[in-house]
Amino acid sequence: MAKVLVTGASGFIGKALCLALAKQADVYAVVRQFIQDDSLASVQQIQVANIDGDTDWSAELQGIDVVVHLAARVHVLNDTAADPLAAFRKTNVDGTVNLAKQAQQAGVSRFVFLSSIKVNGEATESGKPFTPEDNPNPSDAYGQSKLEAEQALLAFSANQAMSVVIIRPPLVYGPGVKANFLALIRILNQRMPLPFAAVHNRRSLVALDNLVDLIITCCWHPAAANQIFLVSDGDDLSTTRLLREISQALAKPALLLAVPTKWLLLVAKLLGKQAVLSRLCGNLQVDISKTRRLLAWQPPVSVDQGIQKTVQHYLNSCK
Repeated sequence: MAKVLVTGASGFIGKALCLALAKQADVYAVVRQFIQDDSLASVQQIQVANIDGDTDWSAELQGIDVVVHLAARVHVLNDTAADPLAAFRKTNVDGTVNLAKQAQQAGVSRFVFLSSIKVNGEATESGKPFTPEDNPNPSDAYGQSKLEAEQALLAFSANQAMSVVIIRPPLVYGPGVKANFLALIRILNQRMPLPFAAVHNRRSLVALDNLVDLIITCCWHPAAANQIFLVSDGDDLSTTRLLREISQALAKPALLLAVPTKWLLLVAKLLGKQAVLSRLCGNLQVDISKTRRLLAWQPPVSVDQGIQKTVQHYLNSCK
């Protein structure tokens, strides 16, 4: 079987990817600390403390066919680093390029890089989704670092035998999701009222199962070589619909109040929560037609199925 090295293997996406990949490849999971989990018994774990421009990958890359690079310094709303861009570049740019160069030297045939839709920007106009061909427009240090990593990888791969594939996901949800998505599930489970019944935005999300399926497809599909792909569930939701879908999965009616969006924006500004509200009320749509066309790929999981699975995992964890 093919040998695949996965960085960031202990994370939300990484663990799910390793479990799925292990059904068809020998998986070498790069982790900061070893994971005690019987479900990962078929995966060989490799401990790497730090990923930056100086990391030596010579031993880990021997015999590897494909590298899937998920590890990154992730986006946070309130970054405390003295120089956020420098901190992001150390891991997300220098660490990525260093790994890619050593992978090419070791004979790896493909390098799959998980980027972010933040390379495109933070929001879209109604009916004008992001595409892979859009001019990049990152608005924060995280998005800028992902863009710089993409550019370096594509430039490096132009004259190399190793091909590069770049995937830009929007918000990923699924069993074990954290942050704002988990907060919404908890609030709706407690039947707390939310002022979002009048929000008619459109946002693209991607279920964890769908993202994992695309990553695996990109590991070997010939047409994926040196391409950039956007990914989503192919079914954009308003915040109102999302909340109702979660409530339905919880079997608890949503208590949604029809507060005008302009009032919500005013309150968010007064409370310094504009970034959070923009994710709840703004548009962020992605066009996955290129992904469908070149790879003959379709999201295997529907929004309903993805939310149901996510909520069921949450309910099981509460028992």
